[in-house]
Amino acid sequence: MSMMKQLLGACVVLLLAGAGLAGQTLTPITGNIPAPDFELQDTEGNTHRLSDYRGRPVIINFWTTWCPPCREEIPSMNRAWQLLEQDGVVMLAINMGEDEDTIFVFSADYPAEFPILMDQAGEVIDSYPVKGLPTTYVVAPDGTFAYRAIGGREWDDAALLEKVRALRK
Repeated sequence: MSMMKQLLGACVVLLLAGAGLAGQTLTPITGNIPAPDFELQDTEGNTHRLSDYRGRPVIINFWTTWCPPCREEIPSMNRAWQLLEQDGVVMLAINMGEDEDTIFVFSADYPAEFPILMDQAGEVIDSYPVKGLPTTYVVAPDGTFAYRAIGGREWDDAALLEKVRALRK
């Protein structure tokens, strides 16, 4: 089964289970596991590499336009970005398998103020342990996984933001 079909199924299961915005928790990831580096272009043609952000916390959100919980969390991600950008935290949304035109049309209804990267071939998402959409990883400044969130969140929640900001030490 392709990654796209597996994730569609997981997105539908999360939606039918009433997960919506699943909660405010971030699951800690222990063991100093390095986050796989990647190189992707955003919708404006800029290249982003995870390794370029070494020394800063990075929020990496995996999503698609057809995933209802993914759409539902975008407004709170915009609010979080407004709060975190000034703190040196990076927020990247990696779209899985869709082209720039699809994302552009989607953005008319769901604008994102942070960079949207395109993983059209699915190579990056295949290198991360993503089981459903949306899935978000928070990468520590040393390049290791710090937290994971499966399902939508209210990303501007004060307690959640404090966990991310605490990584700046």
